[in-house]
Amino acid sequence: MSIDMAQFIDAFLEESFEGLERMETELLALDGGDPETLNTIFRCAHSIKGGAGTFGFGAISGFTHGVETLLDRMRNGEQEAAPETVNLLLRAVDTLRAQLHAARDGGEADAAEVAEVRTLIEAHLGDAAPTGRPADNHGVADSGGADAPADGNRTGPRGWRIHFQPYADLMRTGNDPLRMFEVLEELGTLSVHCETDRLPDNADAFDPEDCHLAWTLELEGDATRDQVQEVFEWVEDESDLLIEPLDAVSEPTTEAPPLTPEPAEMGATTPRPPEAPAARGGSGNRGAESSSMRVNAGKIDALIDMVGELVITQSMLTDISDQLEEDPSKIEAQIERLRTGLGELERNTRELQESVMSIRMVPIAQVFNRFPRLVHDISGQLGKQIELTLKGEYTEVDKTVMEHLGDPLVHLVRNAVDHGIEMPDERAAAGKPETGQVTLEAFHRGGNVVIEIRDDGKGMDADRILAKARDAGLVGPNQHLDRHEILQLVFEPGLSTADQVSDLSGRGVGMDVVKKNIRGLGGNVELESEPGKGSRLTIRLPLTLSIMDGQLLKIGDETFVIPLIAIVESLQTLPESVKQAFGKLPLYRLRDEYIPIVDLAALFGRTEPSPLPERALLVVAEADDQRVALRVDDLLGQQQVVIKTLETNFRKVPGTAGATILGDGQVALILDIAGIARMASGRDTRAA
Repeated sequence: MSIDMAQFIDAFLEESFEGLERMETELLALDGGDPETLNTIFRCAHSIKGGAGTFGFGAISGFTHGVETLLDRMRNGEQEAAPETVNLLLRAVDTLRAQLHAARDGGEADAAEVAEVRTLIEAHLGDAAPTGRPADNHGVADSGGADAPADGNRTGPRGWRIHFQPYADLMRTGNDPLRMFEVLEELGTLSVHCETDRLPDNADAFDPEDCHLAWTLELEGDATRDQVQEVFEWVEDESDLLIEPLDAVSEPTTEAPPLTPEPAEMGATTPRPPEAPAARGGSGNRGAESSSMRVNAGKIDALIDMVGELVITQSMLTDISDQLEEDPSKIEAQIERLRTGLGELERNTRELQESVMSIRMVPIAQVFNRFPRLVHDISGQLGKQIELTLKGEYTEVDKTVMEHLGDPLVHLVRNAVDHGIEMPDERAAAGKPETGQVTLEAFHRGGNVVIEIRDDGKGMDADRILAKARDAGLVGPNQHLDRHEILQLVFEPGLSTADQVSDLSGRGVGMDVVKKNIRGLGGNVELESEPGKGSRLTIRLPLTLSIMDGQLLKIGDETFVIPLIAIVESLQTLPESVKQAFGKLPLYRLRDEYIPIVDLAALFGRTEPSPLPERALLVVAEADDQRVALRVDDLLGQQQVVIKTLETNFRKVPGTAGATILGDGQVALILDIAGIARMASGRDTRAA
């Protein structure tokens, strides 16, 4: 039976990326060479190396061997876990990540970077490379002899004799001795003798997926013990292995020494493995984001339960239908059962929907986990002392939201570290601890996920921001803004110039792009800051981009949907509260606040602008700290709607966030409140 190894490559790559993240996290937490932490890091490297060798990624396996050796020395106390060594290992993690990306996407890693990091690792190892293999190898014996130096760099022996006896389940884990022998053959002249003594006499006891064979191999050439040992590293826990110099054996033997077999051993075939795919990616080139995700088994169980409930409800409704067909006169008697069944169907459908949506929910830790490394690197470059605190890492968000959240958060955290936190001497002079604090926190609030980035740095000077905004023409010379409004000016593109990086604590650089990206996810971002005490950025995002609670509106003969979370209130106008200025939008006074009134029918070109009736119906909505009063003809019901993107199926329509299909089959546009506010301010002649 031939095993198609290509089918496992995607899983190997995904697990390797997770292993690198674990290595990075543990390296950043490494305190004085803690043995357990070092063992965890070592195991991650060992798994990546072994898997890379199994799937034919020789360059990755070879590079990881040096990393593993350095880690082995550290956990054996032969190498100090000094900051420069940890930084080198972090750089090695980056290099491995780049190699894995190249293997996945069919590209090439930076050969110069790989060579440079390899050279630095070798320089750290020097001439005192660890002897033999790690102490926790199971079932592995080394027979050195006088002609086999401890470092494995032989000068005397002409080769090696290898006794290899796999345990019964070796083939079941995807390992193939033939592949190992092919690698050995590249190291010199190889002769192989197969032992079949353990094959069962009874054919009924033979299982082709188990291994009953053992081998004695003689390798002639200049290969070192470490090179031979490396070939079998991935199966150290699944075999008995003895390596000895050929010169230490007076006469060649054809039988392996007695080894302790696993219980209930069975036989196996040794098929030739397939060649690794050229693209090394399993199923072709892919983007940086994984198309797969891991789901908690409890969520799957809940989904199965919901499907079972639906089947029961469907059976009830079918029974009612059958009885009505048999005797239509029973309709009155069956109406109550029908109502009950429909109620059950509605409940089960809602719960099924929630269960399905929960499967797409993933912990935000998948984004948060990159920031300890980011803060470590930037603070080291700047000579700052910064402690990063992560809170709410297991808050769940939709996978699509999470995949687009990384870049904005990287920019905000980098600015907090680079421009928010002061240098240690500045903090000491201001009476602060020399170590600055940056906090990244996520939590649920209402129908949103809220993310806060807080720092205890120098804060922001509102007067300076206002002066720069006036210079840029963003604020009129006589225009009055409160402090909160002034701080939000840093999100304006006009303040994103290099000259203003230090003046505005760097937060004007690219902040307009951050806000645009967050808005593209259906969220918003706000900034609060106090000079000398720090800043806080708050991001609010929907839990999912697929389904939302909406309010249906009637405008003319068309139905629209407005996100329920955007609605502040609905009301009928009072004539004395409406103010009209020439050439401007009418304003409605609501509790000492003047809110612009937007005629949606005129805005979307459905009708010509018309005067506001004395008792018009308004829906007050809010987005991006802007309130607008939407003039509508009627309020319909509230319901959950499935969001469909217009850009994929049609094109981008200003003022809309997508569309949905209602129960009667009608297509309804979903309103984008922030977009409507921008449209109205630029099309006053159409909105009165």
